[in-house]
Amino acid sequence: MVRRKLIAGNWKMNCLSADGVALAKSVAAQVKAGKFDCEFLICPPFTLLGLVKKCLRGSKVGLGAQDVHFAEKGAHTGDISPLMIKDLGCSYTIIGHSERRVDHAESNQLINQKAVAAHAAGLNTVICIGETEKERDAGKTIKVCQTEINGSVPADSTAKNTVIAYEPIWAIGTGKTPTAADVQEVHAAIRQALAKKLGKATASKMRILYGGSVKPGNAAELLSLPDVDGALIGGASLKADDFIAIAKNASK
Repeated sequence: MVRRKLIAGNWKMNCLSADGVALAKSVAAQVKAGKFDCEFLICPPFTLLGLVKKCLRGSKVGLGAQDVHFAEKGAHTGDISPLMIKDLGCSYTIIGHSERRVDHAESNQLINQKAVAAHAAGLNTVICIGETEKERDAGKTIKVCQTEINGSVPADSTAKNTVIAYEPIWAIGTGKTPTAADVQEVHAAIRQALAKKLGKATASKMRILYGGSVKPGNAAELLSLPDVDGALIGGASLKADDFIAIAKNASK
């Protein structure tokens, strides 16, 4: 099964207007100038979505949000609904990133609700899963990922509206990465869990990204693995040259 790789940048809580515009313009220009056989996505903070949308107009780079609320509208101060995100021109939203799970105590149930709402609004989701270092050391990596798949991924998920991102929490922003063999083992187990939940046909087509200190130096090895269908990139997505360098490995 050939799955088109997705190279996604999660800017997290970084960039003010000038920096965000410059970064988005540089990414769009380099994508336009190069030859890539992959899908591109960047996810700026909410404050920059409108500005970045203008920078990406006419490009092959998609726009995504970093989170979403499960309600269409209402008394939810500080939250953003799926329809608002869609109205801004987003095609994707990240859901259940470990920093949301930890900093905001987001449960699998809440993440599931958000995904259902996002799908209903016509948004694609990048649903994040991954283990802590303590869980990894205890040999619970695959069990944790299976539990989060079962709880976070809704029954309406398809290969068209859902992407899974495996991000070992201990590797995010630390410079540490699992071995290529470890990454492949976990991705294969995730695909098996998806097959059990959604069926083999859906699981075989669904993209599973790797995230966790992805950089130009390790991208080629990671993106060559049979069950790695792209990358969700944090720090390296804040430098257009690094982001593009990673993407070049997805087109080989």
